[in-house]
Amino acid sequence: QVQLVESGGGSVQTGGSLRLSCASSGYGVDTYCMAWFRQGPGSEREGVGAVFTGGHKYLANSVKGRFTISRDSARQTLYLQMNDLKPEDTAMYYCAVRKNTLCASDPTLYSYWGQGTQVTVSS
Repeated sequence: QVQLVESGGGSVQTGGSLRLSCASSGYGVDTYCMAWFRQGPGSEREGVGAVFTGGHKYLANSVKGRFTISRDSARQTLYLQMNDLKPEDTAMYYCAVRKNTLCASDPTLYSYWGQGTQVTVSS
C-alpha cells in the first residue's frame, strides 16, 4: 500500500512562490511514476507535472517556465516549486502515483492519491 502526504500549500499574492512536497511511503514507489495534478473550482482535475521513474520530467504548457518539478528518489519525495504564481493557479493540488514506470495525463490511470493541499493566489 502506498500513502501520500502533501504539504506546502497556502495563500499568496500574484507573483509569489510556493513549494509543494509529497512524501510517500510504501514498497516500490521508487519504481513508479509520481505526478502532480490540480483541480480548481468547477474544473476537471488536470495534470501539472510528472517525473518518470527514469528521471524524465513533464510539465504542462500552462506552467512551463514558472514551475519546476523534481523527485528525491532516496526519500521518495516529489516536489513542485511554483514561482510567479497567477490567480488561475488557484486549485487543490494533489500528488499521485501510477503503478508504472511511465506517466500519463489521465488521472484515472493513477492508483494512489494524497488528500491534497490548497493553493490560493490572489490578485
